Amino acid sequence: MFPRREGQSTALATDFYELTMAQSYLEAGKEKSAVFSLFARQLKSRNFLVSAGLATLLEQIRRFRFAEEDLTYLETLGFSKDFLGYLKGYRFSGDIYAIDEGRIVFENEPIVQVEARLPDAQIIETLVINTVHFQTLVASKAARIYLVSGGKPLVDFGLRRAHGVEAGVYAARAAYLAGVGSTSNLMAGKMFHIPVVGTMAHSYVEAHESEEDAFRSFARTFPKSPVFLIDTYDTISGARKAVQLSNEGVTPAAVRIDSGDLAELSRAVRGILDEAGLRDTRIIVSGGLDEYDVKRLLDEEAPVDIFAVGTMLVTSSDRPYLDMAYKLVEYDGKPKFKLSPGKVTFPYKRQVIRHYRQNGLMDYDETKRYGTKATGEGLVGEVVEDGKVICTPLSLDQIRETFLRDVERLPEHLKGLEESSQRYSVVIE
Repeated sequence: MFPRREGQSTALATDFYELTMAQSYLEAGKEKSAVFSLFARQLKSRNFLVSAGLATLLEQIRRFRFAEEDLTYLETLGFSKDFLGYLKGYRFSGDIYAIDEGRIVFENEPIVQVEARLPDAQIIETLVINTVHFQTLVASKAARIYLVSGGKPLVDFGLRRAHGVEAGVYAARAAYLAGVGSTSNLMAGKMFHIPVVGTMAHSYVEAHESEEDAFRSFARTFPKSPVFLIDTYDTISGARKAVQLSNEGVTPAAVRIDSGDLAELSRAVRGILDEAGLRDTRIIVSGGLDEYDVKRLLDEEAPVDIFAVGTMLVTSSDRPYLDMAYKLVEYDGKPKFKLSPGKVTFPYKRQVIRHYRQNGLMDYDETKRYGTKATGEGLVGEVVEDGKVICTPLSLDQIRETFLRDVERLPEHLKGLEESSQRYSVVIE
């Protein structure tokens, strides 16, 4: 998956207290089977979430090994030699149950459930939350943008402002599976086979003596489908210069506007292009866009063909975290749960049953103890058994198709940007 220094393990991607608890469990003989459940408590400003990150998680768990240098470091923190011996041989050998990536999910639904010896399942808590939380967060943001885009192509431009390179790569993955059609991120393109696109920066234009020189130079290098950034100095003037070059046989595939009143400017630019016969030249807009901007531009009938979304997408700017938790729900076959105000949890490993109306739209979900007979569509399946992946891996395009099918079955009142007063019902039994 993500490139790392040769020999570097992923095992220290955990919180200190996961290991202190694990050592104490072992010393107390608390090693029986436990089930931990990962779920979102409350959606808050979201009508639904999109499950994402499972494939990444399974790869991270496979590589979860304590290297000698890790053990040396942990010894300095006071962990016992017996516990360090346990860590040295640690290999996840339990079972994992999960909802497929790309599925629409709701609060209190177990996205991932880990069943293993108590210390074994405890140790990977941080990794499970971190991996699934982030990609679910971004996929859910991308889904909102997709739903208001009216079918217009969306491009991820977010790498440069992501919270680290790794975050940018996995954000591109999550965005693609939830409806964003391409990315500027070459590492994500290579790793996940996402279509990659790019235009030019203002620095490219500024590096030339004039906009015309910049456009000509770029077209000579990429004659088949040049894209010109036309707002470096004056957008209207830039559009006219792009038109002038069409008289020299240089037809831009698209022009990009990155600033100003995008609705007004796109209408003016469309008029200039159409008058010159460049009706096939598309208009791309960018510059800090989110789902509200996309909706506003389309509501104003701005003639935009492609929306490039970046910072607001990869940081999920309006909702930068989810209330996601990984909680013990079963130990030694006995139910475990919290009763803390606002943080109540529900016991046992669970199945999520989805029910549909006659018109095919989602009606309500119910969660039941896993193995209980029920009618409806079961969303939870076993993906790891005895430490080995047993599910057939889905390609990112297949996951994307899963998302698109679920979106078609989502009730209309849940597709809006504002939090619906009619919440989707999740019945917990």
